[in-house]
Amino acid sequence: MTPEVVVENPKREEKSMPVGENLSLKNQELLNYISRNFGGKHFLHGSIMDIPQISVEPQDLWSVCEKLKTSRHTDFKMLLCLAGVDYMEYIQIVYILYSLNKAHTLAIKVDLPYDKLEIQTVSDIWRAANWYEREAHDLFGVDFSGHPDMSPLILFDGFEGYPGRKEFPLHEYDEY
Repeated sequence: MTPEVVVENPKREEKSMPVGENLSLKNQELLNYISRNFGGKHFLHGSIMDIPQISVEPQDLWSVCEKLKTSRHTDFKMLLCLAGVDYMEYIQIVYILYSLNKAHTLAIKVDLPYDKLEIQTVSDIWRAANWYEREAHDLFGVDFSGHPDMSPLILFDGFEGYPGRKEFPLHEYDEY
């Protein structure tokens, strides 16, 4: 008789650290530059591992992203990833940017309350955002205003619900 295997859901133990706690000097300088030149009262910042991160209000996202891409000091020409995270009270959209010329990475986080899941598209800044935003729309129900084509990317037309949300009843589906 084999023993019963208990599988636990992973627990996130890595927390955002205060500025400078775990950043290389190069990334501390990047975060300081961004805070001085793009920040304000709407900016929160920290880091995870050696990746600086900033939290931006939804209404400020587009202008901050546009400046981060066009500034010669930041030069974030590449959007590596856009992901949604369901925290039950809000959906967080995470943008991971990379600068090929400067060889640095930045995470931008935007919290959207469940009753207002809408944010300006950044697909006109980075073309890669086009499909990432469609995926976030399919899985989490986030509307990206100004997006050229919000048709389903992953799910079929008429699919009900948002399978990326924690409230989605996955137990009603058979695995193949």
